[in-house]
Amino acid sequence: MTGQTTVTTDRESPRVAVIGGGANGEHEVSLASAAAVTRAVRELGAEAVALTVDREGGWHLEGEGALTPAQAVAVLTDCAVAFPVLHGVDGEDGTVAGLLVMTGVPFVGSPVRAGALAADKWATKLVAEAVGVATAPGVLVRAGDGVCRGGGHGPHGITLAPPLVVKPTSAGSSDGVSVVADLAELPAAVAHARTAGELVLVESFVEGREVDIALFRDAGGVLRAGSTLEIGVDPNGVFDRDSKYDGSAEFTLPARLTLAEHTAVERAARLLYDALGCDGVARFDFFVTDAGVVLNEVNTSPGFTERSQVPRMFEAVGLGYVELVGALVDAALAGVPDRTGVPGRADVPGRTGGRAGGRLGGRA
Repeated sequence: MTGQTTVTTDRESPRVAVIGGGANGEHEVSLASAAAVTRAVRELGAEAVALTVDREGGWHLEGEGALTPAQAVAVLTDCAVAFPVLHGVDGEDGTVAGLLVMTGVPFVGSPVRAGALAADKWATKLVAEAVGVATAPGVLVRAGDGVCRGGGHGPHGITLAPPLVVKPTSAGSSDGVSVVADLAELPAAVAHARTAGELVLVESFVEGREVDIALFRDAGGVLRAGSTLEIGVDPNGVFDRDSKYDGSAEFTLPARLTLAEHTAVERAARLLYDALGCDGVARFDFFVTDAGVVLNEVNTSPGFTERSQVPRMFEAVGLGYVELVGALVDAALAGVPDRTGVPGRADVPGRTGGRAGGRLGGRA
């Protein structure tokens, strides 16, 4: 942190609801993120109210135990702001954002529309192409379809030449992802992807370096970028769940890019942040190829421990973890931008932080 952090609100100890867990395969990852955010909020001098969604969707309050849905809403509405770090389905896909909008609680993160779009890799692909950001050639396989929506006459209608990447459209942490070297392997790969999500995206394998960048909009409305980050993985493989969490992946910050490549990556990320309607922090994953920058995916609720990719990206440009958490809370309390995700709806009760007001972060 740089400088002294102060809290100026009409509460001696402003309340920040930190929501972790979730009824999906990313439950444990989310718990780690929530624990880190809770520590940071308390270091800032605020009161962190730790709420957990269990694997069955039930709510729990730290120190109190299980809550009914009505009790959980009562806890949320007594807080100045919520900081959800729910990853995956029924979390970052707009679900928790919708709950918080309906209860009138300001929150850190993207609104319903952006969360839902970014959680659907096919929808993200369509938005990216509409604003001129390149994506890999790909087709969608729906449940029960013998022919992909992309047409063709091969297995599942796929006319793309292997190697191919097969992945569910909705799962996170690279669950259900595989690389297919021969079309004969495709049915098994599609079946594997469906263990993590009903809809399946099949794309051409992109040969290039994996480079990520993160953005967030601060309380003043400025869209701020972290350092680029390059992921060192097997050139014939993917950055899968194991390599994400077993420490085997090598991260290089900043990524080894030319000025032109860096400019292209950041420009594409900024275009997508605005086109999707993101808020809070979002991570944009690209492939940098000889032909240019190609989008891989967008994550509106990335892993958020002190050593996760996004905090490391901002740490590399001088914004430490605790300060980053404070800046995100400040932006949520400032009510920037409209959190409904619907143009013209800027009058949502509670969206300007009326319960506690003030700023929480230090000098960011």
